[in-house]
Amino acid sequence: MSVSEQAARFPVPLLVFTDLDGTLLDHDTYDHAPAHPALNELKAFGAGVVLASSKTAAEIAPLRAELGLDDWPAIVENGGGILAPGQSATGDTGIYSEICTSIGELPDELKSAFRGFADMTVDEVSAATGLRAADAKDAKARQFTEPGLWTGTNTLRERFSAHLSEIGLTARMGGRFLTVSRGHTKAGQMQQIIADIKPAHSVALGDAPNDIEMLETADFGFIVANPHGQPLPPLTGEATGRIRRTELPGPSGWNAAMLSLLSELKFIKESQADG
Repeated sequence: MSVSEQAARFPVPLLVFTDLDGTLLDHDTYDHAPAHPALNELKAFGAGVVLASSKTAAEIAPLRAELGLDDWPAIVENGGGILAPGQSATGDTGIYSEICTSIGELPDELKSAFRGFADMTVDEVSAATGLRAADAKDAKARQFTEPGLWTGTNTLRERFSAHLSEIGLTARMGGRFLTVSRGHTKAGQMQQIIADIKPAHSVALGDAPNDIEMLETADFGFIVANPHGQPLPPLTGEATGRIRRTELPGPSGWNAAMLSLLSELKFIKESQADG
């Protein structure tokens, strides 16, 4: 049975779209334990959680299973693709190869300031991300996007983005990396999933510039505090309270935000939201 068929038989009261690094996962340790109380409450009344990240399908598939979220789709590589419920990663790398080739054809001044995952060894990706070697190998198993470290000036980055735009590619800054893609976004995939599942309410949580469109698309958005990055600018919807900011960072902020919203929407009692 497809996700849309399941949703027709069992209406989804709430669908949560969440970034991972620095949001549901701790920025340094990748721990998600502080968010478990809210995740358990969501599961108890039939809400769905869609992981939406720059991570690859190879990274997200086991994490989604670990979190007990295999019944829900996941958005991989910043919207580059969707991992269907229960699906594991595939090996199609055609799009990724084309992107890497295009980056390699840029003027030397531009491409030398960008060191992508394709240019790094597993150990170098491990050092840049804090991931274990086995997890860093999964992070290099890319299909749709090329993240990398930017070492040039902001002005040079604008030129880098302009050159890519001329050949149909985009460069967007996330919490750690500058990512080159064909322009697909988390928000675009989110809209498709919402159209399929038709939840009563949608929520998005994120901490980085590449989460902004997703936050502004949802019925409710939460900007999760990230002391490791620049605060996001005021977003459309903050003035009315549709988009809010957490005080706590990472999964602790995620947990507090979701428990508060669940209480507000009367899905749980206020005493549960207080912990």
